[in-house]
Amino acid sequence: RDFLQVLTELCQRGHTCRVYCVSWQSDWPKNVDVVLAPSVKGTRVRRNKHFSAWVHAELTREPVSGVIGFNKMPGLDIYFAGDPCFLAHVEENRTALYRLGSRFRHFAAWESTVFARGSSTEVLLLTTRESERFVHYYKTEIERMHLLPPGVARDRCRTERAQTQRARVRAELKLSQHALILLFIGSGFATKGLDRAIRGLASLQRAHPHKDIRLLVAGQNRIGKMEALARRQGVRKRVQFLGGRDDIPDLLQAADLLVHPARSEAAGMVLLEALVAGLPVVVTDVCGYARYIESAAAGKVLTTPYQQTDLVTALEELVDARVRSACSTRALEYARDADLFSLHTRAADLIEKLLAQKNKCE
Repeated sequence: RDFLQVLTELCQRGHTCRVYCVSWQSDWPKNVDVVLAPSVKGTRVRRNKHFSAWVHAELTREPVSGVIGFNKMPGLDIYFAGDPCFLAHVEENRTALYRLGSRFRHFAAWESTVFARGSSTEVLLLTTRESERFVHYYKTEIERMHLLPPGVARDRCRTERAQTQRARVRAELKLSQHALILLFIGSGFATKGLDRAIRGLASLQRAHPHKDIRLLVAGQNRIGKMEALARRQGVRKRVQFLGGRDDIPDLLQAADLLVHPARSEAAGMVLLEALVAGLPVVVTDVCGYARYIESAAAGKVLTTPYQQTDLVTALEELVDARVRSACSTRALEYARDADLFSLHTRAADLIEKLLAQKNKCE
């Protein structure tokens, strides 16, 4: 999404843009040359290496004034850092044995081409937390890293139609207007902590057996394991898997609480989408944008190391409608004053500036 919005902003400024990718899952953007890479079978490492070599050959044949990457790979002038630090993720979530495999060597090497000291790639970052991690692991030069403000879509903001949206969506999903609705948004269920949310729902339901508590799950991922977990926890009928959705603003208004106990999250745009919608949030502190929830006092930030009991305690506190209402009020007040919307225009500004400097030097 960030890629597409930055691309649109650059095109609106009159730049000619060409996109290299392995697939495209939406309408073709206007006035953009989208070039699909030839498909290759095999491991992800093999596919990545083939894609990189193919892009290099294409750029040699048709040179451009600048190469902007939204994935870490060799040969980038600018990298948009939407993903967390790979080495940090491995250290925090993998065993030593994982470091012996070809997958680790490949992704570590490609991350190093972007962040290692001496690289010429400029980096657009979403959070100070990630910049600190890259400096820690790679000694990356501070002057190569450029922090961007958030870029929340304006349609996520609460409007005068909020109560109408809430009633309509609940009716469509066959949910009681009085039910307590927890909302989980995100693809990559394990990374985003859906299992933790399901266990939290089960604990909450056991503590409040006469209360109608539901969990809505919006996101594209295989549901088999999570569905089985919900069944073992005795809450399968209380979890609705909605799949990928394009009506996120409606879901934000229909819910009472966003639950985002992620294991890894470079930023977490959904946290700010909830903030501007006035939806209280429970989130882990590994998420880059969790600091906004803390600053706004718009929910609960769970500290590292993660404890399931901390999530249950936070959910228990937010069962109280008065507590949620206070969080909502503070969230909306914070959103009125903070710069939460200009990421894509600022990214385009920096891309123009950095490429102009590069081409002047050459």
